[in-house]
Amino acid sequence: MRSLISILDFSVEELDALIATAKDIIAYPDKYREACKYKKLATLFFEPSTRTRLSFEAAMLELGGSVLGFSEASSSSASKGESMADTAKILSCYVDIMAIRHPREGAPYVASRNATVPVINAGDGGHNHPTQTLADLLTISREKGRLHDLTIGLCGDLKYGRTVHSLIEAMARYSGIRFVLISPKELRLPGYIRGNVLDAHGIPYEEVFSLEEAMPQLDVLYMTRIQRERFDSVEEYERLKNSYVLDVEKMALGKSDMCVLHPLPRVNEISVKVDDDPRAAYFRQALNGKYMRMALILKLLEEAKNPEKEPLDSEGLVYDRVCTNPKCISAVEQELPHICRLTEPELGIHRCIYCEQKV
Repeated sequence: MRSLISILDFSVEELDALIATAKDIIAYPDKYREACKYKKLATLFFEPSTRTRLSFEAAMLELGGSVLGFSEASSSSASKGESMADTAKILSCYVDIMAIRHPREGAPYVASRNATVPVINAGDGGHNHPTQTLADLLTISREKGRLHDLTIGLCGDLKYGRTVHSLIEAMARYSGIRFVLISPKELRLPGYIRGNVLDAHGIPYEEVFSLEEAMPQLDVLYMTRIQRERFDSVEEYERLKNSYVLDVEKMALGKSDMCVLHPLPRVNEISVKVDDDPRAAYFRQALNGKYMRMALILKLLEEAKNPEKEPLDSEGLVYDRVCTNPKCISAVEQELPHICRLTEPELGIHRCIYCEQKV
């Protein structure tokens, strides 16, 4: 039985197949009207969401299924202290598949190890957001006609931006990809993404501060919001929140066939005047997210017909180290075992299996 916790859970061939299914749904929607008849999706959202939660619900309803769940932690038994493992076991009694958004990094992974139905990571803290990446891939494919030979600019919050992390992991597996990382130094891409993904696979990239200087070379510009909810310090957020604003003047510096993506919501990092530019693809991107979630639900429910859970890969696991990341699920669920994996043997580096932070 498969779940989707990280975009790396799916091969490039599987990602391409999902894109093909999504395009088929777009072309022939009537063919899928009852594909999930009598199936139930649980949307377990422990932090606020509009697009992702409603996109999942719309996806399941358009497949002929039904939806139940909650939209905030206070509406769940988590407010009474129930663990993520127990929540997953209970919900498995009621539904066929579940989508989980949680502020704690690694929470959907814990759920997937304890659920008896497929689990979809709908965003865990600043860690991963694989279904947003599915929306991004379909959007790039439809806007540019390809997923290879592209220069992709990632702008804004690259440190806490889980959408950025997942997109890099996905696009790094296609040929001819080059990244331009545009951020203040305080919000630069985490070392484990640079080291484990970009450097390890020889993906060319450069880190710059100026959006204006980067614009002329980009095929895709991926803007992100400076996320107030990820900062421990209000002062640091206030200092950095207006680091980048994409406006009409900056758009004039870009290629005529460039496309602009944004996972939304935006605050003030993209001027509303940019919305009328045909290169602004972020609202089309939101629609593409629904189609890709439809394709994903179909795939996971089909594979759930084989209920055998994939065994935990035990290679390099150690149990004598404690993760010190305060945002990790292991920091609040005390009975959860601390497990780390030796990911870089030549350097002796271990990373938490839940949040991937160095231990």
